[in-house]
Amino acid sequence: MKAFVVDAYGKEGLRAAELPEPTVGRRDVLVRVRAASINPLDTMTRNGEFKRLIKRKPPFVLGHDVAGVVAAVGAGVRDFTVGDEVYARPRDLRIGTFAEYIAIDQDDVAPKPSSLTFQEAAAVPLVALAAWQILVDRADVHPGQKVLVHAGAGGLGSTVIQLAKHLGATVATTSSTPTTALVTDLGAEVVVDYTEQDFSRDLSDYDLVVDSLGGQNLEKSLTVVRPGGLVIGVAGPPDAGFAEQLGAPSFFRIAMTLLSRKVRKRAQALGVRYEFFFMQASGSQLRQLAALYDSGVLRPVIDKTFSFAQTKQAMEYVEQGGTRAGKVVLTMD
Repeated sequence: MKAFVVDAYGKEGLRAAELPEPTVGRRDVLVRVRAASINPLDTMTRNGEFKRLIKRKPPFVLGHDVAGVVAAVGAGVRDFTVGDEVYARPRDLRIGTFAEYIAIDQDDVAPKPSSLTFQEAAAVPLVALAAWQILVDRADVHPGQKVLVHAGAGGLGSTVIQLAKHLGATVATTSSTPTTALVTDLGAEVVVDYTEQDFSRDLSDYDLVVDSLGGQNLEKSLTVVRPGGLVIGVAGPPDAGFAEQLGAPSFFRIAMTLLSRKVRKRAQALGVRYEFFFMQASGSQLRQLAALYDSGVLRPVIDKTFSFAQTKQAMEYVEQGGTRAGKVVLTMD
């Protein structure tokens, strides 16, 4: 089968390759890929940013999101049959959606939302799971709360806006002038144009901030939440909870604690909380999210579609800042 593999960590480490079709284990669903999408996590993985925590040995197939058709199932699989249309975000040690086929543990797979095309469904799993796990599992967002999500036009931001609105929160976001209409249409009631305004001067008393930018933006975010409020960082710095989630040795937990010490100390001084977030695969949550897409509560935002053969060009497009809104999708069609 055709695939795009990471031969060596770094920007030039991705190449096209011919590989055998995956072996189907007892609990596996073999998916014939119809579409995949690109996430910042793909760049981070290719560059080896998590290589000490997530042990992958090059060469390995890249890609975290997929939509496709079941081509075979393992002997222990009961909920899926050949021909089913599915979508998934495979667990961390079994990624590889930039390929014609991928074998995925049945617990990570869910029926594709029937209202979405394969291309639309491929844009969903990682960002939808992240939004759900941040807003529902971590922050327990409920009606009347105030949520700020940065980069609201992005893949994660656009999903967080919609889900937070559905949960009853008042939603604010940061955006550039060209995407103001989009984020407003998605449900943001307060839009701060970061090209002209400083959100930390205009916003205050938020219950939750979701930050995917890091650095100075994260530090400013700590100042706009209410006492006891929560800032969740997707871009880092990682904390001990991240190392624990990955089952890393104790010395890595100590290292993660040191990396996040500055931001945690600043948060403590302000009387607020900081947590790093790294999503987990979950087919059961994707089933719940599929119902929200099919009911029209959520909708995917797609910036541009590339052919599978253009995977490297698509990665470059994303890295060079070509994406204006939503996700970039690879299609096998």
